Amino acid sequence: MSVFDPHTQRAALRRSWTMNAEAWTTAVREQAIPSRRVATDAAIVAACNRLIDGRRDVRVLDVGCGEGWLSRALAGLGARVTGMDASAPLIDVARATGDGPEYACVAYEALESDASVLPGPFDLIVCNFALLDDRVSALLSALARRLPASGVILVQTVHPWAAVGDGPYEDGWRTESWGAFGKSFPAPMPWYFRTTGSWLAAGREARLVVDRLEEPIHPETRKPLSLLLELC
Repeated sequence: MSVFDPHTQRAALRRSWTMNAEAWTTAVREQAIPSRRVATDAAIVAACNRLIDGRRDVRVLDVGCGEGWLSRALAGLGARVTGMDASAPLIDVARATGDGPEYACVAYEALESDASVLPGPFDLIVCNFALLDDRVSALLSALARRLPASGVILVQTVHPWAAVGDGPYEDGWRTESWGAFGKSFPAPMPWYFRTTGSWLAAGREARLVVDRLEEPIHPETRKPLSLLLELC
C-alpha cells in the first residue's frame, strides 16, 4: 500500500513535466528511450493506423501529447488531430514544430470538470503513456463523454510485469529517476503503478469495455514492454 500523500504526488507529477520539458523533448527526438525505439512507438502508431483505416475525416485527441511526435504522426496519416498537454513548455515546443495538428494547454482536471473544454466529439482518443496518476477512471469517463457511439479510446501504458521491478505487485506511487534514459532530467517524477487487473477495473469503472488488448514485446528479449488497451 502506498504511503505517499496523493495530493502531494499529483502536484509533484505536474511540476516534473514543466521542469523536465527540455530534457524530455531531447530524449524523445533523439530516440533515447530504448522501449520506445524498439517497439512501443511503432505499436501505438500501428494501432491508430488500424483504427483510422485510411479515412480522412477522423478526429483524434492526443491526450498528454508532450512535444507532439504522435500528433504529427497521426496528422501524417490524414487525421484531424488535436494534441493536448498540461505542460505549457511542452505545448510551446509542439506548436513551434510546424503546421499540422492543433494544440491546447489543458489540465486533465479541466476535462473532467468542464464539458466545454475540448468538447469534440473525437472519433479516436489516444493516451500514450499519459495516464500517470492515481485517478484514471474519472478521466476515462470524461474522455468517453467526448466520443461518438462508434468512438474508441486507445491507452498505451508501461506493462506492469516490466515496470514492477523490485517493488510489490500492487497499486501504489513510485518514483521515476530517469537514470535509464541517459539524459539529465532536473526533477524526479512520481507516477502511479497499476497492475493489469487495476487497469481493467479502471475501464469498468468508467463504463468502458476492453475490446482489444495487445502486449508489444521487445524484439530480442521477447519480454512485454507495454499494454495497449482499446476501450469503447
